[in-house]
Amino acid sequence: MQQRSSVAELAEQLRRELDRYSPGGKLPSSRALVERFRVSPVTVSRALAQLAAEGLVVTRPGAGAFRAHPRTPAAAPPGDTSWQEVALSADGSPELVPRSVDASGVLVSLAAPPPGVIEFNGGYLHPSLQPERALGAALSRAGRRPGAWGRPPMEGIAELREWFARSIGGPVTAAGVLITAGGQSALTTALRALAPPGAPVLVESPTYPGMLAIARATGLRPVPVPVDADGVRPALLADAFRASGARVFVCQPLFQNPTGAVLAPARRAEVLRIAREAGAFVVEDDFVRRLVHEDAGPLPPPLAAEDPDGVVVHVSSLTKATSPSFRVGALTAHGPVLERLRAIQIVDSFFVPRPLQEATLELVGSPAWPRHLRAISAELRVRRDAMAAALRLHLSDLVLPHIPSGGYHLWLRLPEGVSESALTAAALRAGVAVTPGRPYFSAEPPAGHVRVSFAAVAGTAEIAEGVRRLRTACDEVLGRPVQHSG
Repeated sequence: MQQRSSVAELAEQLRRELDRYSPGGKLPSSRALVERFRVSPVTVSRALAQLAAEGLVVTRPGAGAFRAHPRTPAAAPPGDTSWQEVALSADGSPELVPRSVDASGVLVSLAAPPPGVIEFNGGYLHPSLQPERALGAALSRAGRRPGAWGRPPMEGIAELREWFARSIGGPVTAAGVLITAGGQSALTTALRALAPPGAPVLVESPTYPGMLAIARATGLRPVPVPVDADGVRPALLADAFRASGARVFVCQPLFQNPTGAVLAPARRAEVLRIAREAGAFVVEDDFVRRLVHEDAGPLPPPLAAEDPDGVVVHVSSLTKATSPSFRVGALTAHGPVLERLRAIQIVDSFFVPRPLQEATLELVGSPAWPRHLRAISAELRVRRDAMAAALRLHLSDLVLPHIPSGGYHLWLRLPEGVSESALTAAALRAGVAVTPGRPYFSAEPPAGHVRVSFAAVAGTAEIAEGVRRLRTACDEVLGRPVQHSG
């Protein structure tokens, strides 16, 4: 059972038992709760903290946990917030595209499913795959560094910028690197810097919902460019630039989300040439380079490594390979655009906290870092193969057009006429959460899809059980007798 599920279940059990104690009454000790429920001390501590946050329990260091006295809040007038509908929808400039701030496509992979539900919708490594010990050691060492709690340079610590520059290669130098609070923050800065509100921005179709959410919240108009097994199609990209007048194209050339496609060698130079002739920037979201699978072979370099002319604005992050809370990334550019990127980042967030940057240096400079990357490379391959085999054996109705050699998910096409929403709802009832495909498209999708992740689960046994539950959901949606296979 995952840690967060154990915490939620224990908190619910304690919540039900609170009526046994009078207000101010003492709850059993943490040791007694550990023994009774057979959970770890950390689980007990987090469950009590959750109840304390709800105002149900009061914890006193050295004394224990006590039932809180009931509060009788004063009745407050409800107020009238209807005026906000006008304020939030009035743009003042009719030529601008109204902003649409919709995080639903992102939340579907961020929100934890209910206890007992298998997490095929997750976008991060399962806790058992995260380098928690190495992260803890790096944070501890970083906190003791001289000056670690002082203000860092606005662009980021020089040594960390140099490390990112070396990892990209080519003409990229530390002078062109800005340290960011993860990839999402870097993408937000890039889109705000490169396109004014109301402008079109070319995006792959399908593509990462978080980027579409950024574009729409910034007032941009996403224009889809279809991808196939070899990445974005250059002829259609050129057509889209001509038809839209766009000056920005956002892409994921390596293990594209959600298709897993890698931009073919023959297309790489074409994409850069087409963008250069259009006077446009290419935002390269290199989000998953460090989640390559063991059997992938040599990876192509980032597009930024082959771009001396400053066409590419490169985004990279360490979050996917470490922990969702380890939000450190880099934004790389060359030429006058760098100053605009820098200015927008400073206005938005000042800088990434220095202790986190120092901890990053400690982590990537330690022997634990390459060991961790090798371990997840091997494990992700095992999980990918297990999920692909289970899907092909038990769910032949769902088409698996491509098995990627990197990343953490598979992209499945649904049979004609099968509703995404019906399948995802049936899957949740069956005890498995999957990601619907619709949020990955900026326009009408050509077919229904779902994305299934193999990184956020506990292991291959949970993958097998999750596919079995997904088969139950498919049987329900397709009107077949439900099979109760073990």
